[in-house]
Amino acid sequence: MSSKRDYGIPGTPIFDGHMAQKGYALNAMCYSFNSADNRAAFKADEDAYCRRYALNDEQRAAVASRNVLQLIAAGGNIYYLAKFAGIFGLDVQDVGAQQTGMTKDAFKQMLLQAGR
Repeated sequence: MSSKRDYGIPGTPIFDGHMAQKGYALNAMCYSFNSADNRAAFKADEDAYCRRYALNDEQRAAVASRNVLQLIAAGGNIYYLAKFAGIFGLDVQDVGAQQTGMTKDAFKQMLLQAGR
């Protein structure tokens, strides 16, 4: 069985049941960041924290790179990944800019233009 599903939306990963299973450990770790103590533990030793949640090599590399697209490809759900991004002071516009390959300023300008 292929690990990639074709939903007819080129370049758009779909968070389906398969991806939920693939990203379970990653999303569980990101959910843990609701706790300030857990955020501090992650910052103190990222690798140990990732091992605590049994992240696989792909997920650990994506965490280390801080690349949202890699995190999504590794099974991350954007709602849980927002908790991860928040640890580093990234907001929704930072994440949107990464997803579109734009700078944050260009992304903000695009949003302003779309709202007119």
